Amino acid sequence: MKIDPETHDRSLYRTMTGAVVPRPIGWISTTSEDGVDNLAPYSFFNVVTADPPILMFAPASGTGTLKDSARNVLDTGEFVHNVVTADLVEDMNATSATLPPEESEFDHADVERAPSEKVAPPRVAAADLAFECELYDAVDIGISTLVLGEVVMVHADDAVTTAGKVDVEKVDAVGRLAGNWYADANDRFRLERPE
Repeated sequence: MKIDPETHDRSLYRTMTGAVVPRPIGWISTTSEDGVDNLAPYSFFNVVTADPPILMFAPASGTGTLKDSARNVLDTGEFVHNVVTADLVEDMNATSATLPPEESEFDHADVERAPSEKVAPPRVAAADLAFECELYDAVDIGISTLVLGEVVMVHADDAVTTAGKVDVEKVDAVGRLAGNWYADANDRFRLERPE
């Protein structure tokens, strides 16, 4: 099979997300200018550079309206990335529900908040790892907004460290495959997204 994007009659979304796997999940918490805490997972997420320490996520907006996370970051200049591990996957999935901007996914999914130290948005209390970020830059690319955040504080539970360093064997991170498929450190599994 060959696919030419210029003549293909559909989006390449399924092809790209089926081939670029597993993708880390950016579980992004933000706070709106009105004080509403938002929490949403993004599989278009990754590390950009370690010096300065920059993370990125790229929420797509097929409707022409910014997703709450992107709008909140652009308005306030802050966000937190919470690492999704196997024990948090159901909570993460629950926060992918489409809610109005005035409703918090933290409350909707009954996810406990923890205060951040250098930014206003809360962290996910149960997350083993969380990265507080300040907006570094944002770039509109196609239907997405590429949000770049500089890490200003890292929270790491001692249970996932060895000799003062994050131990990959102790972090049971979950990644996104295509459709409703996910993968953990050992196996693939399927998870239906809520309506």
